[in-house]
Amino acid sequence: MTRPAGEWRNWGRSARVRPQLVELPSSAGAVQRAVQAAAKRGMQVKAIGAGHSFTGIAVAPGVLLDLVDLTGIVAVDRERSRVTLLAGTRLHQVPKLLAPYGLAMQNLGDIDRQSISGAISTGTHGTGARFGGIATQVVGVTLVTGDGTLLTVNDEENPGLLPAVAVGLGALGILVDVTLQCVPAFVLQAVDHPEPLDEVLETLDTRVAAADHFEFYWFPHTDVALTKTHTRLPESAPRQPLPRVGKWIDEELLSNGLYRMVCAAGTLVPSVVPPFSRLAVKLTGNREYTDLSNRVLTQNRDVRFREMEYALPAENVRPAFEALRALIDERGWRISFPVEVRFAAADDLWMSTAHGRASGYIAVHRYYRENPTEYFEAVEKIMLSFGGRPHWGKMHTLDADILRDRYPRFDDFLALRDRLDPTRMFSNTYLERVLGE
Repeated sequence: MTRPAGEWRNWGRSARVRPQLVELPSSAGAVQRAVQAAAKRGMQVKAIGAGHSFTGIAVAPGVLLDLVDLTGIVAVDRERSRVTLLAGTRLHQVPKLLAPYGLAMQNLGDIDRQSISGAISTGTHGTGARFGGIATQVVGVTLVTGDGTLLTVNDEENPGLLPAVAVGLGALGILVDVTLQCVPAFVLQAVDHPEPLDEVLETLDTRVAAADHFEFYWFPHTDVALTKTHTRLPESAPRQPLPRVGKWIDEELLSNGLYRMVCAAGTLVPSVVPPFSRLAVKLTGNREYTDLSNRVLTQNRDVRFREMEYALPAENVRPAFEALRALIDERGWRISFPVEVRFAAADDLWMSTAHGRASGYIAVHRYYRENPTEYFEAVEKIMLSFGGRPHWGKMHTLDADILRDRYPRFDDFLALRDRLDPTRMFSNTYLERVLGE
């Protein structure tokens, strides 16, 4: 299906484009035809999912492939607990699709609005020192390459390419389906507590190692860390979900409704930010409950923001965080959004931010109506000094010359790109910057 092209904007309103043509393919064959037709016209092609990347990685000046109709289950391998999903399937749709088979995704990030193809292509991750990013759950993909042919990558066909295509940045082809290694459905016991920030930092390594999933948030202008510790339990474990009214008050009224008002007010009167932050850590982040894994790991976030996130060697998280904390105090900035700290296991995916090292992630945010440049660039310098790698879907300023030194398989990835997309059908300005041209 083809439709007239209007302006496309990402969720964070940090990228926009008016493509020449918009296609809505509903099958692998339709994707092939769209790529082949674009090649004949001399146009480049980019696929979009939910638009939750803050960079220009999905910006499509030529042909925009909207994968909204490419959703659902393709196949289920019950014996091996593997499920193949069409590439446009949203993460929040996956738990319901997997439920009849008693399966779940091994881990998720804290937002589930993304498409499965977008999430893996940008290296989206959750938290948990023993668990990799979402792309580490990928055991197979099918993609359309630059000449319009279908390429299957799994443990039987082209297995050596899997570490490259699992985090492909949209540079190697258009994903049409993704096969995930799932696990038996499970529940999580969640303990959310506000604790003294200094105490959390002093015991950080112990907390991360002891928990299945651990993370914390810090509202600048406070001395409190909002900790989240999750313990994995079998699906048969008793559940004690949050009461509906209490959950609505915490997650909708306070975390979205009231918070949106404060962020908007803070752009006009920055002095309101510190007292609100101190109030926020008193009103939220103190609860215990047990529920299905996806209901614990993910949250609804309606307040628009822009984000930068860096992956660091796990041992560098504390000193990098302390440098960030000192920076905010020194500059006197009024930062309304919390800093988020998470962890992930090392993996062997070529372009994964956790390639070859146990990693910790520090994410900073700004309300979308505020200019994040000064804050983000200053934080970026700190992260780079501690060995940071930027999240591909979040804002950063790095180019290929810097990134090459941070990814041991960078040139191998470029060589594969030359093979699968020699004419750069799937390139755009962002990829030209981060991969070179």
